[in-house]
Amino acid sequence: MSDQGWRPFAGSSLTILHTDDDPMNLRVVREILTAFGHTSRQALSGREALDHLGREAFDVVLMDIHMPAMSGIEVVRRLRASVGPERLVPVIALTADVLSRTRAEYLALGFNDFVSKPILVSRLIQSIARAASTPVRPIGRTATG
Repeated sequence: MSDQGWRPFAGSSLTILHTDDDPMNLRVVREILTAFGHTSRQALSGREALDHLGREAFDVVLMDIHMPAMSGIEVVRRLRASVGPERLVPVIALTADVLSRTRAEYLALGFNDFVSKPILVSRLIQSIARAASTPVRPIGRTATG
């Protein structure tokens, strides 16, 4: 697989990995994504998300920030530092803690966007469309490699 393992958004169905330690959040977001024609996979932990990303290609990842054992920030740090094509998948931070970091800080950490909880459907779908259509450059790497 080339470094272009992600598939650009063209208004078609996307395959999205949603990671959250709360099963209710996973269910609600899965219903939203399905209603918009997307395929949703779920992970209940950061470790599970990294396992999925190592085995399967995703167009976008939705990542809860506050999870036990491994935070969403740590998942993205490891993802962007990896050597496989999965390091290029767009990742959107999801959190109810909107006061701890700004959108710019999430972008500097390697996320492509930030959506606050409770999730507004229109904001989530717009963020997914933007993230899926924008190539990712891993932190610490130049444009040539």
